[in-house]
Amino acid sequence: MSVIACAADDGGGLNAQLSAHFGRCPFYVMVTVEGDNTTDVSVVENPHYNNHQPGVMPRFISSLGADVIIAGGMGPRAVDMFHSMNIDVVTGIIGRVEDVVRAYLDGKIEGVVPCSHDHSESCQ
Repeated sequence: MSVIACAADDGGGLNAQLSAHFGRCPFYVMVTVEGDNTTDVSVVENPHYNNHQPGVMPRFISSLGADVIIAGGMGPRAVDMFHSMNIDVVTGIIGRVEDVVRAYLDGKIEGVVPCSHDHSESCQ
């Protein structure tokens, strides 16, 4: 069993759009999978959405039981924090949560593309 946390721009579950940034998304779609099958989907509001601080989000995502996080972008310090918690990081991805999770499960996406930092706040 694996739990995949997907940073999402809306609370639409599998139909939600992946967020461009893991810490500044209003929701996380939590997808539980066994093998190649989705067994559970839940939507969690990001309690830190208006108060993003370095280090908080990796601990929050870990507390939800995730072992994978998928988001559009993420700073290198956050990537390191997730890895230190044994959470795989997949970034540089856009699209609908269901499509992104399917691509991940099919081995079509993997790895990390750190955030380009083209916004005023820190990604770390």
